[in-house]
Amino acid sequence: MERPSLEINLPDTHEEGKLYVVDSLNNLNKLNVCPGGSQHALDEEENTDGTGENTAGSNIRNQCLFFVTFILTLIVSLALVSFVIFLIIQTRNKMDQISSRLISEKKNIEELKKINNMILKHLNQSGIKE
Repeated sequence: MERPSLEINLPDTHEEGKLYVVDSLNNLNKLNVCPGGSQHALDEEENTDGTGENTAGSNIRNQCLFFVTFILTLIVSLALVSFVIFLIIQTRNKMDQISSRLISEKKNIEELKKINNMILKHLNQSGIKE
């Protein structure tokens, strides 16, 4: 009595299973690494049939987008720095004007004090009493 073998000899199935497991791990890794755009990345991979043709185009597009964003950030930063320097120069000019006015007013006040002292001395010498 021979027992029929329950094992089916399918060597291709074992290899396909390994590929499926590796594919599943790759997809899981992509989901963990980039949760926001994971579905988009998986869709792109399915569209390219795993050849990577679309990945190169996407990589170049991402580099161009990064470069444009970097240039725009530099331009905006340069504009802000220029504006701040302009404000500093304007503030310095205003402070110089105020300082010169204060100095001239101080001189005027000192002259008025001298004139007031001269008037008081003249009044005291002339003998006019209140």
